[in-house]
Amino acid sequence: MNTFRTSSPTPATTSVALTRILAVGSLLSLIVLGLAWELWLAPLRPGGSWLALKVLPLCLPLAGLLKNRMYTYRWVSLLVWLYFTEGAVRAYSDKAPGNSLAMVEVALCLILFTACALHVRLRLKNAAEAAKSAPDTTDPVASSHANPAV
Repeated sequence: MNTFRTSSPTPATTSVALTRILAVGSLLSLIVLGLAWELWLAPLRPGGSWLALKVLPLCLPLAGLLKNRMYTYRWVSLLVWLYFTEGAVRAYSDKAPGNSLAMVEVALCLILFTACALHVRLRLKNAAEAAKSAPDTTDPVASSHANPAV
């Protein structure tokens, strides 16, 4: 049975677009914060630290988020907890200004997680609603011609 859907995909709602902007913005902010923190603002060693390489895993999902891939939103919502943990630990163990930067990292992680979780939830909800409201495009005449042996 061949069923063809002629309807175009549902347009992104305002809330889905907002969660996408929040996710991409907070991910970019985490990358910039991590680089600035470890190279200029409060490096572990004077002149910068190799700990700035911690932002490399954050660069990987950037392309997937920009291409709006659902799978990327799902695994970023798990990856972000590593950075949340680092921020929480360093917020209590580092001296100023490192502890303040760590609190900003924690806030950005919470925004990123919330944006990713809401984005996935809203997109799945919109897809389910679109599937419910889509008319059945199965044409009984066309399906009987698809298999002439019947």
